[in-house]
Amino acid sequence: MKNISLLRYAILLIIGIFAANISLAANKADYKTYNCVIDGVERTYKLYLPANIQPNAPLIFVLHGYGGSFNLDDKGFNEAAERHGFAVCYPQGSKDGRKKNCWNVGYPFQADMTVDDISFLCKLAKKLQKEHKLSRRNTFCTGMSNGGEMCYLLAYDRQSTFKAVAPIAGLTMEWMPKAYTRTRPIPLFELHGTEDRTSEWTGDLENKGGWGAYIAVPDAINYWVKRNGCKREVKEHLPLKTPESNQVISHKYVDAKDGNEVWLYEIVGGGHSWGNKDFDTAEEIWKFFSKFTE
Repeated sequence: MKNISLLRYAILLIIGIFAANISLAANKADYKTYNCVIDGVERTYKLYLPANIQPNAPLIFVLHGYGGSFNLDDKGFNEAAERHGFAVCYPQGSKDGRKKNCWNVGYPFQADMTVDDISFLCKLAKKLQKEHKLSRRNTFCTGMSNGGEMCYLLAYDRQSTFKAVAPIAGLTMEWMPKAYTRTRPIPLFELHGTEDRTSEWTGDLENKGGWGAYIAVPDAINYWVKRNGCKREVKEHLPLKTPESNQVISHKYVDAKDGNEVWLYEIVGGGHSWGNKDFDTAEEIWKFFSKFTE
């Protein structure tokens, strides 16, 4: 009887250790780099799946700037994903004629690029939704600078894939509203410094910067305010994150018939950056995206 009891204890102990290992594995985030071929082009991306992510979780794309890379672990999105339970995809842009990683958004020097990044991002979204059981209805995109321009392009052309976008220091190229004349409404959140000397707050219709002609940030936002039919602006000065932070003026355009909103965070005196000096960028973006999850 004693031997049987010891054997039973040993079996229970083994089962307990096995169950504990499964639990630990389940509570560990999954963060890997993947390669895939889309539209005949080999592409690379990182995918962060937080611990205990649930089926049908939201998916957020985070796009790097011109000449940057998908190594954006320091921007706070992984931490926000753990807090709120969404997946994060960091795609890598293709190289242009200057050998710089980028998104093809129609800059003059991208005239010879044949990569269709709109198609790539949409097809990658569908791939991730299927393979990782992520939400097809709650997929969003944010990105900084060149990645912000890509967000605007998706807003004009791919509302069927992306529920809302949040460009950071992004630009609306002058050609975009002319090329896309039947754009459907989509929630949009722009975060932009008034002293940004790369993506000028006041626009650059004469193409002095070499990126191509682009309109002023307030004009770009007003386009989406009208497109979404927002009736009212709520203006607020956000509390300073630190004594060294820039003042951030929040402009929230609300009361649209379909519930969409357009936000603008005006970073007074801010330069060309992700904005993390002045607020928790990832948290603020999720706060916006979460309003439109289904």
